[in-house]
This record gives sequence, structure tokens and C-alpha cells, in this order.
Amino acid sequence: MEALFAEFAILSEQALCDKNFDPYTIEDDLMKLFEVEAYKAWAAMELEQEKEVEEAENYMKEAEEHLNTAMEDAMEEFRRFEEEMNEMAKSEYDSLVGVAERARNMGKTMEKMATIAAKKYIESAVNSAGASMKSAIRAISSQSKKVHPS
Repeated sequence: MEALFAEFAILSEQALCDKNFDPYTIEDDLMKLFEVEAYKAWAAMELEQEKEVEEAENYMKEAEEHLNTAMEDAMEEFRRFEEEMNEMAKSEYDSLVGVAERARNMGKTMEKMATIAAKKYIESAVNSAGASMKSAIRAISSQSKKVHPS
């Protein structure tokens, strides 16, 4: 833009000093310079835009890499958590199975003890009944040998 003003100043000076100066020269020269200046500005803006696009793409790549890293870390943490939960669940399951197995064994033992106790009770009752009957038979047989005085 400075070159444009400098050229305008030079051409204005020439127009004032030279009587044969063609005014269209100012227009032609200034238009050419303006065109060149506009092209330079456009090229500079385009270059700057390309740099900004490249920077934005680089930032996007960095953001994607950061996001991917964060997602990978989160998934790894989730996998560890899931594995830990599975181990805890298996441990709890095994514990419950052990308790159930001990309860079943205790139930079987109690059943056997109850059966043995019932058999002993029945055997004692039969023996007691047998002894009572023997005693009653002896008492009857000892009374039948006695003669009543009447």
C-alpha cells in the first residue's frame, strides 16, 4: 500500500511539473499498482489462511490423540474394574457354595444322628416293654402257684 501512495505522489509531482503529462497515465499506473497490491494482499491472506488451516488440523490431530488416549485409559480402567468385580463375584459365589456344602453335610449328619437316636429310642422302648412283659408274666405265674384260701 505504501508503494501505491509513493507512486501516486510521484505521478502527481510529474503532473504538476510536466505540461505534456497524460492524466490517463496516473489511472493506468495506479490501477496496475493497485492490482498488483491487491494480488499480493490476496496471496498473503491465502497463505495465512492455509497456515491457520494447517494449525487447526494439527490441533484437531492432537485433540483426537488426546481423546483416544483418554478413551483407551478409561477402557483399561473399566476392564480392570470388570475383572476385579468378576473376581469378587467368584469369591462370593465360592464362599456361598462352601457354606451350602457345609450346611448340607451338617443336615446329613443331623439326619443320621436323628435316625440313630430314633433306633435307640425304639430299641429301649422294645426292651422296656419286653422287660415289663417278662415281669408281668413272672408275677402272674408266681400268683397262680399260690392257692387262694377261699
